[in-house]
Amino acid sequence: MTSVTPAAPATAIPGRAWVLAVLTLTYTFNHIDRQVLVILLEPIKAELNLRDGDLGMLTGIVFAGFYATLGIPVAMWADRGNRRNIIALALTIWSAMTALSGLAQTYWQLLLARMGVGVGEAGGTPPATSMIADLYPPKERATAMGIYTTGIGLGVMGGFALGGIIYEHFGWRAAFFVAGIPGLLLALLVRFTVKEPARGLADQQKIEGDAPSFTETISFILRQSSYLWLLAGCLLICISSNAFLVFTSGHLQRTYGLSPSEVSLPLGVLIGGVGSVGAVVLGAVCDRLSAKDMRWRPLMIAICAGLALPFAWMFLHAPNVWAAYAWNLVPAFIGLIYASIAYTASQELVQVRMRSFASAFMLFCLTLIGIGCGPWIAGELSDYFAAQGAQNSLARSLEMMLLFNLASIACLLMATRNYRRDAARAAAA
Repeated sequence: MTSVTPAAPATAIPGRAWVLAVLTLTYTFNHIDRQVLVILLEPIKAELNLRDGDLGMLTGIVFAGFYATLGIPVAMWADRGNRRNIIALALTIWSAMTALSGLAQTYWQLLLARMGVGVGEAGGTPPATSMIADLYPPKERATAMGIYTTGIGLGVMGGFALGGIIYEHFGWRAAFFVAGIPGLLLALLVRFTVKEPARGLADQQKIEGDAPSFTETISFILRQSSYLWLLAGCLLICISSNAFLVFTSGHLQRTYGLSPSEVSLPLGVLIGGVGSVGAVVLGAVCDRLSAKDMRWRPLMIAICAGLALPFAWMFLHAPNVWAAYAWNLVPAFIGLIYASIAYTASQELVQVRMRSFASAFMLFCLTLIGIGCGPWIAGELSDYFAAQGAQNSLARSLEMMLLFNLASIACLLMATRNYRRDAARAAAA
């Protein structure tokens, strides 16, 4: 049984900036290992004679199935064990499997290697977000999660740039070696320089006793309606955003006759660099607004989802590649905010000893359905439109994916109704 007693004030926890920096770097490598594949899809497709549906399966449901499903038991472990050690082990596994991807000679060998990457990455985010929540109080938490979420953008930028440059000189297999091997060294840095924080420290609580059971945790989450509506809204955005993330490079290459190396750096800077800045800036804005009214957590995502729609549509209809980059500036700037706020909310809407699980449950749904199905749906739609004789089937497919963004807004507005009540219930539980 868990008991909560007041702890010393945690306004300036020593070493927290270093922990956040290392965890963000780890999350960056998480996405470098994932996105280096994305920029190389066109040459891989040509060499292995694949369909768009095969590419969607490779980047989507197969990877996501392992990543999401294993995240639940790993999170239960993280709510009870040493989170730092779990992250170091996970980083070792996914880095090694990324390097092994470079040895693949067939589609099925590459598929198995990406399954292994999914197995490793399952142990990254849930314990990391739980640690961050123990180091940063609610008034700073969205900003800290925004900084952590820059790992997505930095990983996209690094993965795209690395993949394009290495492919140009050494081929696509070498890119996987270069992406994977440094992560093995980073795992040692995590293990020997990061200190495991006390649970509930930033909330000025001392948590004693056992973590709630699986049944107790699920029961509590299912009674938090704002958590469920927020999850539904972020899930719909995740389906759309991951379809765009996987196929934007292919769309530009096919539409404007470009090579992977020609789009890798501009896309990396746009999606990764601009997206990272947006995650930090909008996270800080969200913290400031949420200090007055916590309903700004889901409302911020809803506003950004609405703003992205017209710009994403114009991106798909740009007359040249530079116009496409320009139209994509706004979606890139606001593209990561849903993830950082989703992680923030998953820590605020549950009890302290449920945080790793709540993050993993959020990640399970976003990954299995969003990351898993988004690229696969887009790839299958592209193949369908191509069979119907569409001139630019991939662009047609991505147009359809914007409907998920539109539907997300209604769910996020529903999440605002009881957010304050549910956050107060979690804090008092």
